[in-house]
Amino acid sequence: MLPSLFISHGSPMLALTRTPAHDFLRGLGQRLQPKAVVVVSAHWASRQLLVSTSAHPETIHDFGGFPRELFECQYPAPGEPELALRLARELNAVPTERGLDHGAWVPLSLMFPQAEVPVVSLSLPAQWSNAELAALGERLAALRNENILVIGSGSLTHNLYEMQARDAAMPAWVGEFADWVEARLAEDDREALLAWESAPKARENHPTPEHFQPLLVAMGAGGQAERLHHSVEHGVLAMDVYAFG
Repeated sequence: MLPSLFISHGSPMLALTRTPAHDFLRGLGQRLQPKAVVVVSAHWASRQLLVSTSAHPETIHDFGGFPRELFECQYPAPGEPELALRLARELNAVPTERGLDHGAWVPLSLMFPQAEVPVVSLSLPAQWSNAELAALGERLAALRNENILVIGSGSLTHNLYEMQARDAAMPAWVGEFADWVEARLAEDDREALLAWESAPKARENHPTPEHFQPLLVAMGAGGQAERLHHSVEHGVLAMDVYAFG
């Protein structure tokens, strides 16, 4: 059975820049052979739950100020409309046509560079409670028995106001929050994680919650957590990847 994954996607330049996280995701994809991916990205926030039924989702370049080379990147992975419509029925989600935002295509382009694995995007209902987001993950858990990979794509820490040079040292307030999350996941303390806003330095690391919320979905979809990767980019972007087995 596949685990569910929480992936920190960091800056869109992750697609092109050889960082430890970039190299890790390339290796991670080689260890997985899913028949499809269902991804919840921080960059498709919505009021209600939506699911993309696109057969050929476009590559969305939902960012600015980056090199032309990044805007030329395309990730032509197919969609899976039949699976999407099934999820719409089972989850009471609204079907719609949407491409892959960078929270989806950037990590997937590293994990599955041949773009052969079909991808279905679910929106992030960002106004749902933490418990509701975890419960959404629980409803996705059965997909793992079908060799479908469930991914929550966000960032373990995400304060863009404090971004520094790519190889800058991690401030203590970033490490304090990342360590708290690691400890709570190692203890499988889901009650604490459902109240993560009360964690040390939570507000400093997440001025808005949407980049942490996909972790709750991934947590709900899986079991015991294992941290597969930890590195830091731009001082304040912890690039942690967790598997929930």
